[in-house]
Amino acid sequence: MFDTLIFYLSFPFVRYALITAVLIAVCSSLLGVTLVLKRFSFIGDGLSHVAFGVLAVAAVLNLSNNMLLVLPVTVLCAVLLLRTGKRTRVRGDAAIAMISVASLAVGYMLMNIFSTSSNISGDVCTSLFGSTSILTLTQAEVWLCVVLSVIVVIVFIVFYNRIFAVTFDEDFARASGLHADAYNLLIAIITAVIIVLAMNLVGSLLISALLVFPALSSMRLFRSFKSVTICSAIISVICSLSGIVVSILFETPVGSTIVIADAVVFGICSLIGVFKGSGRRAAA
Repeated sequence: MFDTLIFYLSFPFVRYALITAVLIAVCSSLLGVTLVLKRFSFIGDGLSHVAFGVLAVAAVLNLSNNMLLVLPVTVLCAVLLLRTGKRTRVRGDAAIAMISVASLAVGYMLMNIFSTSSNISGDVCTSLFGSTSILTLTQAEVWLCVVLSVIVVIVFIVFYNRIFAVTFDEDFARASGLHADAYNLLIAIITAVIIVLAMNLVGSLLISALLVFPALSSMRLFRSFKSVTICSAIISVICSLSGIVVSILFETPVGSTIVIADAVVFGICSLIGVFKGSGRRAAA
């Protein structure tokens, strides 16, 4: 099995997939903790459906680089969701549900009416569940992922204290003179960027798992925001790498394998958390 893995690693597309998976795992885990604590985790699901709809439009228009359309439109929808959720009668999860379901329906309709492929079901499955699209990345797509990932990490590090403040006590942050709306907007934009990057890895329907599972797993083990964030990044990278390796060796769907790995680790961390809690109560 080890020899087989070494053989596959000799191919550039496998190395591209591993590099991209690590970058996406780190970025999604950094924002995942914030989204879970702010109860924004559902926004990831909504934006992923939006990205699917825009991806269908890009396919109909035969764009050579669909990222030029998918990324800006998804970011714009992230801004609209944040604004719509606060200032209109359609609030929060209702606004996300409306936009996400409509985007899925429009995307699937366009792919059926204007399809340029003879395998519509395969194209839809690839977009929704990731399939093997992560193993067909070009060098240009990998470099784009590297650049966007570096920007996301730098932004998170630079604004770490402000994101921390907005995450735990937004009202106090406002009272302290912090522009909470601006940082909520920043979080939404970064989330949109991560979702567009992650579509090739796990597909639009499974993206929320990358944001939620590592964060919830690390919260079972640690209490401080920094410790949870670091642990979440480690768990996310391990699950992504192991998911790709298993999918290559056993020919399983990449996205589903990664999500199952995340789910298994969450179960293990939950058990560890239960034992740790029992140990603290016994010591007390």
